[in-house]
Amino acid sequence: MSKKSKLVDFRAVKEAVTMENVLSHYGLLENMKRSGDNLSGSCPIHKGTNPTQFRVSVSKNLWNCFSECKRGGNVVDFIARMEDVSPYAAALNAIEWFKLDPERVYSDSDRAAARPQEPRESKESASPAKLDAMPAPPPEAKPDGNAPNAPLKFRLDKLQREHPYLIDRGLTLETLVDFGTGYCEKGMMAGRIAIPIHNVDGQAVAYAGRHVGDPPEGIPKYKLPPGFRKSLELFNLDRAKKESGPLIIVEGFFDAMKLHQLGHRKVVALMGSSLSTAQEQLIHEHTDRRSQILIMLDEDDAGRAARNDIAARLAHFAFVRIHVFEEEGQQPEHLTAAQVADAL
Repeated sequence: MSKKSKLVDFRAVKEAVTMENVLSHYGLLENMKRSGDNLSGSCPIHKGTNPTQFRVSVSKNLWNCFSECKRGGNVVDFIARMEDVSPYAAALNAIEWFKLDPERVYSDSDRAAARPQEPRESKESASPAKLDAMPAPPPEAKPDGNAPNAPLKFRLDKLQREHPYLIDRGLTLETLVDFGTGYCEKGMMAGRIAIPIHNVDGQAVAYAGRHVGDPPEGIPKYKLPPGFRKSLELFNLDRAKKESGPLIIVEGFFDAMKLHQLGHRKVVALMGSSLSTAQEQLIHEHTDRRSQILIMLDEDDAGRAARNDIAARLAHFAFVRIHVFEEEGQQPEHLTAAQVADAL
């Protein structure tokens, strides 16, 4: 790892800080009503007045606002919402406020000279052993702003569908046409596989450019437009919301495309191993207590660590199950149609 970078171990921060600690820091704990494992009160985020709209599970270390916010999360999410900052900045606040041990919360080996990085949303470009770590965005990017991603005013045409890389990944021409995916020879995604990303209303808001094969050192696997906020979108939600059956949540674009190809079209991709608050809200808006969700993340350290946290958050409003692969390194796109059917 470069000596000019270091990673915040978000899991360590969440394990070290409780919601009671955070509420006490804000002077809110004494106003909360305690009932067994739960705390309840008015929501401090949107300044509500209903004394039961905001609830905290002490044992799970999670919060929820059932009123105007209509969302919830962990301690880092709460600080981010209260301070109107990114999860990265929120984690740094927690580290400073509660004087956390740097040896526990920074996951690189050269802590003295390193600078923390943002939580990673794109797992393919991450070290698989690190949870919730992403490179710090450029100064002009505001990944956690309130404004939605603007629809694109252009479309990449003349993409090469029958590229050897796509064939090797087992995708059919029909699937590639369906997803508008192909090899781009010119323009901003030249030399990469261009994958359009749509918002929940079906409007194209970005193209992700996947490097063909393993990129050279220093070149990211995925290229995204400056300022685009991946955390605000769920890949393929615009079509998945129209389908019936269990909702399958995967990490990557190719996982979603492959399961769609196998006939399981109610599938969305996080575009990484972490679930943002905005993504959680999108899932909440298109599910209910009768809905079934299958979390199918990659069988590696990052996937195993993230899936339990995601399941705990989504279980507040739907029936959730986690799929565990039999072998290390397996991913949803490796499954056969029969194996997916068995998982469901």
